[in-house]
Amino acid sequence: MSSLSRWWPLAPAIAPVLLLAVPVEYGNGSSTSAHVSVADAASAFLVLFCAVRLVRHRARPLTPVAAFVLGIPAVGFAVATITAADPVAALPGFVRYLQVFVVVPAAVVLLLRDARDFRVVAGSFVVLALIQGTLGVHQYVTRTGASYMGSDIRAVGTFGPTDVMGMATVVAYGLVIATGLALRPAQGAPPWLRPAAAATAVALTLPLALSFSRGAWIATLLGSVAVMLLTGLRQAARALAAVVAVAVVLVGGFGVGSQAVSARFSSITRVTDTPDQSVTDRYTMWAAAVSMWREEPASGVGLKGFPAHRDGHSSLGLSSGSDTAGAGRAFQRQPLLSPHSMYLLVLSEQGLIGATALFGSWAALLVGGVRRLTGARRSRKSAVDCGLMAMGLMIWQTVDFLYADIGGPSTALTGIVFGLVAWWALAEPETSSSV
Repeated sequence: MSSLSRWWPLAPAIAPVLLLAVPVEYGNGSSTSAHVSVADAASAFLVLFCAVRLVRHRARPLTPVAAFVLGIPAVGFAVATITAADPVAALPGFVRYLQVFVVVPAAVVLLLRDARDFRVVAGSFVVLALIQGTLGVHQYVTRTGASYMGSDIRAVGTFGPTDVMGMATVVAYGLVIATGLALRPAQGAPPWLRPAAAATAVALTLPLALSFSRGAWIATLLGSVAVMLLTGLRQAARALAAVVAVAVVLVGGFGVGSQAVSARFSSITRVTDTPDQSVTDRYTMWAAAVSMWREEPASGVGLKGFPAHRDGHSSLGLSSGSDTAGAGRAFQRQPLLSPHSMYLLVLSEQGLIGATALFGSWAALLVGGVRRLTGARRSRKSAVDCGLMAMGLMIWQTVDFLYADIGGPSTALTGIVFGLVAWWALAEPETSSSV
């Protein structure tokens, strides 16, 4: 098989990732979540490509277990759409949720043939992270980033000030993947891969720090530590010591963003004592989401229903919106359209039916993935690196969803991440463990 014919079928999965390096412009006052990005269009092509390939070549379908685990969330989405006060207005939300949590992950599972395919797609995340991270560091150094504490120093990459989590998410994905590669490269991997992956993980800590995203920091720390622990306690201890040393050198030795980063980091422990307005807004919206669920515990207020019900369940402490500026864009007020917690967003809009279906699917992926990784380590199979990357991404995502939800161009990556995780957790053992 020629090199081109071996790798070209992966292009539909790689395209949505790399296309996020292309800047996207939105008009003032518009929400990124309301737009279809070029990466979204590419992910739609991914689904279409896999569907045509499945029919034309009679390729293997999903296993019954995989079909159930990936398909059951659609039941909750459908119920929340049908029971919404305005089902037509809820329909875009139904399509979005299907894209991110059902059809794109299923397409990735069908597309990947073996561990080599997994590594290529995962590698595209690292490439994107390096591109966005480099731009983010440049924004900090030249003061051309998003506005933060009165200065245009926040690293946001090409995502702009209306999607400050975009670059942090991309960089965190790349960092977790690079960490997995550095800890346990595949058998037969070139000798330069491990030091290159380690250097990449270290390099990506800088733009992640300069994103000033507390949620991304916490999720990346826990995801990376989980990957280290999954390799074994002895190797985890060595890796953690190296991480601490790098952090001391970068922040303490070179003073890389030390004052601003240190202030932001210390604010994590003060959010319950003296919260700023952004934290107050988040707490208020969390309380509003819980209030909505209590009002409609079974099916929620319906997809896309949070903004319409927000004011009726919020206290007077909620502001009218968040201020955004910098990165080449004028000052504007961005409306608060979600509680900034995926778990509470699902609970408020989909109720217990949707939450049980979606969160149960995630739990199955996590348990299945850890179980397969444990078996792969014991048998010393070469795809252990894929398991480490998959579980690191899954843990990162589930932790990050405590403080964030879907929305913005980077959401297209979330579906592919769940696809990579599902391939590892649900694919047939002989497929997922091949070299």
